[in-house]
Amino acid sequence: METNQFDFIEEYQSEDVMSLNHSRIINRVSVALSRYDDNYDVFPELELELSTGKCKPDVAVYKNLPVDWFNDIMYFNQPPIIAIEVLSPKQAVTDLTDKALNLYFPAGVQVVWIIIPTLRILQALLPDSSTQTWSSGLMTDPVTGMELDLGYLFK
Repeated sequence: METNQFDFIEEYQSEDVMSLNHSRIINRVSVALSRYDDNYDVFPELELELSTGKCKPDVAVYKNLPVDWFNDIMYFNQPPIIAIEVLSPKQAVTDLTDKALNLYFPAGVQVVWIIIPTLRILQALLPDSSTQTWSSGLMTDPVTGMELDLGYLFK
């Protein structure tokens, strides 16, 4: 019985607790990408129910979606173009790469950004297992061409 409680606590700490820097990065990514509002919608913490399962990327990017203020959706079932994950302090990088390989890519996500705040790097993973990594300067998304200034992200 104690093992189950410990597993629950570990899962809660690594998945559901958002640290200060984690929250800061999600906000800065959302603010930085808002300049693409004419073509893309940027959704922090959107609950998804994809064909591969339920998940909640830290930020999800879609081509502009129609707005219907009267009929809201609790679990959106369309995969984003970009799923952005920020590594939490108690989380392993493999938690995020496994999520990309097992949930996001099979459901149709085109690119996954993994942001590692402590190392101040951003890595873009593609479904063909190729990666691109940035530690400074201007990051250009390989799918959409959206740009993100890492100087702003990690200031």
